Amino acid sequence: MGMNRDMLARLQQMQERMLKAQQDLNEQTCEGSAGGGAVSITVTGGLKVQSLKIAPEVVDPDDIEMLEDLVTAAVNEALQGVQALQMQQLGGLAGQLGISLPG
Repeated sequence: MGMNRDMLARLQQMQERMLKAQQDLNEQTCEGSAGGGAVSITVTGGLKVQSLKIAPEVVDPDDIEMLEDLVTAAVNEALQGVQALQMQQLGGLAGQLGISLPG
């Protein structure tokens, strides 16, 4: 049983929309911070770290664990933002395709 031309055209449109959505996500960024901004990170929608800033006053060689906790908290906050972006982008695309996402 072969696919008809209409179905192939719809599949191609869906693929193009997915690629566009992925490109759009890669261009967007989310920021996370911790310690009142002492540690901040910017992550792209494609999950690449764009920047990481650490204020000198939180670099204490006697308390590395605190710095690790601040970096972890900032990264997690940024990643939550990326997840929200992805759900927004994919939710819109799924809606166009007549699919509902949990959420």
